[in-house]
Amino acid sequence: MHPNRLARECVLKALYACEISKDSPEHVLMSTLKSFSDQKDLNIDFIKELFTRVYENKNWADKHIEKYLQNWEFDRVAMVDRLLLRMGVCEIVFLEEVPPKVSISEAVEIAKVYSTGDSSGFVNGILDAVYKEYLKNEDKKKKDDE
Repeated sequence: MHPNRLARECVLKALYACEISKDSPEHVLMSTLKSFSDQKDLNIDFIKELFTRVYENKNWADKHIEKYLQNWEFDRVAMVDRLLLRMGVCEIVFLEEVPPKVSISEAVEIAKVYSTGDSSGFVNGILDAVYKEYLKNEDKKKKDDE
């Protein structure tokens, strides 16, 4: 398994714990990291950055995700799917070192393991739409700068 896959799974678990816990995000993240027996395989810097980006930009990411939900209330989206979507959106926009297609693919593969049978297609569709919007915005910025 690629170290960043394990890192993403760690972030997912920490974000999930934050949703159901009253502990501070820092405490939850540290507790989650300790739960992994072999921490030398974890990309700690990637975990901390992704976790922080998602946690701090949760509302912003939710607004982007909501645009693409068709006939569905955001609150009705399964928690794991919501978290994976937030992670994917934040990776696409904030983590330039990760190719967006990799972010989408990883979210889809993790959904296959941690969510329902339909979740991987759902996550793929939403993140693909967000990525296309991101590309349009980047192209527009380039044209405006010229």
